[in-house]
Amino acid sequence: MAKNRFNEHAGPSQRQLRVGELIRRTLSEVLMRGDIHDPDLNRMSITVSEARITSDMRIATIYVLPLGGKNTDEAIQLLARNAYELRRILGKVAKLKHTPELRFMPDETFDRMDETSRLLGQDAVQRDLARGDEED
Repeated sequence: MAKNRFNEHAGPSQRQLRVGELIRRTLSEVLMRGDIHDPDLNRMSITVSEARITSDMRIATIYVLPLGGKNTDEAIQLLARNAYELRRILGKVAKLKHTPELRFMPDETFDRMDETSRLLGQDAVQRDLARGDEED
C-alpha cells in the first residue's frame, strides 16, 4: 500500500469536505420535511450544524442541536434510534458508492462561544487588554 505523502495531521481533504456538506444538507432537509417514520423525531426541530467524515468515508459524525438547545440527549437518542432509516434515505438521495455509518453528537459550539464571551468580559481580562493597548 502506498504511503500517504501528505502530513497525517493535515485537515480534511476536499472530497471529505464535499461529502460532509452533502450529508449535512441532505440530513437537514430530511429532518425538516419529517421524512422519518418516528413521530417523536418529527416533533423535534433539529439543526444539523456539521458533518465530519473519516478519511476512508466509512463513518460520518453528525453534530446536531435541537431548537432552543434543550433536550439534546433526547434528540441524540432519537437520531441514533433512527440511524438506519436516515442512512437508507441518505444513500438514495446522495447516491454515494458507500453510505457511511452515522454517529450523532451534540454541537457544543454555541456553548463554547458563550463561555469565551463570558471570559473576555471579565474585569481582569478587560484590564489586561487595556494595558496591552497602552504598551503598543
